[in-house]
Amino acid sequence: MLKLKTKRSAAKRFKVTGTGKIKHDKAYGSHLLSAKTTKRKRKLRKAELVSKRELKNVKRLIPYL
Repeated sequence: MLKLKTKRSAAKRFKVTGTGKIKHDKAYGSHLLSAKTTKRKRKLRKAELVSKRELKNVKRLIPYL
C-alpha cells in the first residue's frame, strides 16, 4: 500500500500529547485584542484537546502521529 501524505498545514497546527490525545491552540487570540476582555484573552492562551467529534478527521490529516 502507498504511503499517505501528511497535510503539512495540519501538522503545524496539532500536537500529540504523551497519552496520545491531540491538542491545538485556540482561535481568535492573535489580533484585535483591545476589544476582548482580559478574562477571554487569558482563556485563549491555553491549548485544548481536539473534540471527539473532530478526532477522526484530524487523524486522517496526520496519519503518522
